[in-house]
Amino acid sequence: MSTNSQANPTQNSRRSRANEAPPRLSGKEAVVLELLQDGEQYGLEIVRLSDGRLKRGTVYTTLNRMQQKGYVESRSEEKPAHVPGIPRRLFRATPYGLRLLAAHELATNFLLQEVPA
Repeated sequence: MSTNSQANPTQNSRRSRANEAPPRLSGKEAVVLELLQDGEQYGLEIVRLSDGRLKRGTVYTTLNRMQQKGYVESRSEEKPAHVPGIPRRLFRATPYGLRLLAAHELATNFLLQEVPA
């Protein structure tokens, strides 16, 4: 009978995450995740839906950063060959991004509650 001297991988994962800083969500990132809760959108549609909270010049930088962090994922739009132009990138929130948004909203609501005197 062999004895496995390695610790449980789940325990190792938890232990290493305990030493990490919690993920951060900027105001722009929160807006993007709010707008992607109901499904995929392309970048300029996200800008339009944001009602001025996001700018055309920064939305793709924000989306790329969010994709690197695992908050969103993207795919190229399927386009018939006879339609000119490059395909648009469609973005959607990942389950991780949606959990992060929910935690962000919960923390914000908690911190904004009135404290009894």
